[in-house]
Amino acid sequence: MKILFTGGGTAGHIFPIIAIVREIRRNYPYGGFEFYYIGPKDKFAANLFSKEGIEVKTILAGKIRRYFSFKNIIDIFKFPIEFLQAFYQIFVISPDVIFSKGGYGSIAASISGWILMVPIFLHESDISPGLANRIVSKFALEIFISFPVQKTKYFPVKKMLSVGNPLRKEILDGSKEEAKKLFKLTEEQPIILILGGSQGAQRINDILLTILPEILRNFEIIHQTGQRNFEQVKNEAEIIVTKDFKKYYHPFPFLNEEELPHAYQAADLIISRAGAGSIFEIAAIGKPAILVPLPEAAQNHQVKNAYVFAENGAALVIEEANFTPHFILERIKHLFSQPEKLKEMAERTKEFSRPEAAKIIAEYIVTYLNQ
Repeated sequence: MKILFTGGGTAGHIFPIIAIVREIRRNYPYGGFEFYYIGPKDKFAANLFSKEGIEVKTILAGKIRRYFSFKNIIDIFKFPIEFLQAFYQIFVISPDVIFSKGGYGSIAASISGWILMVPIFLHESDISPGLANRIVSKFALEIFISFPVQKTKYFPVKKMLSVGNPLRKEILDGSKEEAKKLFKLTEEQPIILILGGSQGAQRINDILLTILPEILRNFEIIHQTGQRNFEQVKNEAEIIVTKDFKKYYHPFPFLNEEELPHAYQAADLIISRAGAGSIFEIAAIGKPAILVPLPEAAQNHQVKNAYVFAENGAALVIEEANFTPHFILERIKHLFSQPEKLKEMAERTKEFSRPEAAKIIAEYIVTYLNQ
C-alpha cells in the first residue's frame, strides 16, 4: 500500500510526517507500506526523508502571500507548472491515500489527488490554520487537529478530530547523565535551554547576548542559535563572557535528534518560540517554559498557540515587543526564586501533553486502508 505525504517543507511539517511513518513501521511491520513525499525542493527535508526511506518528489511550488511582493507576480507563473508536476507524480505513484501536513507546498498535490479520486487526510498543527490548509480542508475526508476542537477555528466541526501534534517518540528518550557528557555541563547552576527556532532566532540571540555576562552568574545555558547565526553568536560570546563564566555557556547551531532529547531532560526551564511542534514537545517532557511567539507567523498563530498553552499556567508568554533584556532577565530570576511555581508549571504542562498523536493518526490511516 502506498501512502503519499505532502507539506510545505518546514521543520513543522517534516517532523510530524517522520513521526507518523515511524509509528506505521513500528506497529505494522508486515503491512508492505511504501512512503512518498511531494513538496517544494528542500535539502533539509530531502536528507531527513531519505534516512527514513521516504521517496521524495519535488515540485516547483508557488507561495501565496497576502501582502504586496514582486515575488507574487513570479509565483503566479509557477502555479500551472506546480499543478502539472503534482498531477503527473500522483498519477504515476497511484497512492492509496494522501496525508497533507499543510503549507504552500501541499495545495497542488492535495487538489491533484482529489481530482484523481485519492482519499485525503489533513493535519493542522495550529489553532488558526493557514490559507493552504483552509483550501485543502475542502477536499479532506478527515482533519486531525492539535488543539481542542472548541479552540480551533475555520474547519467544519464534523470533520475535526483532536489528537495533538505528532512527535517523534525518540524525543522522550533523553537523560540528564547523557546531557552532562554531551554538553559538558557543570550542573553547578540551574540549566536554561534556549531554542530560537528556524525563523526569528537572530532577535532572541541578540537579546541573550546583551544579558549573557549577567545571566551566566546564576544560570547555565544550552543555546540553539540557528545555523546561520552560530559563528556570530559564538564569536561575540567569546568577547563578552569572562573566562570564569565560559564554562556555563554552551552554544550549538542546531540540536539534532540525538542531542535535543538530552537537552530537554537537562533543562530546568525552556525558552522557545511558540510553534506547535515546540509546544507539544515541551508538554510531552513536562518542563516549565517561557514562550516568545514569532510575531510574523501567519494568522498570528504562534501568539494564539502560546496563550492557549499558557491558559492553565503551563507557561509564561512574553510577546516579542516585551522581550527586552532587563525584562526577560528579571522574569527568569523571579521564576527561579519560586521553586514551587516552577514545579506547578511543569505539572500543568503535562496536562497538555498528547504523546500518542502520531500513533493515533497511523492507526487511523492503516485502518482506513484495510477497510
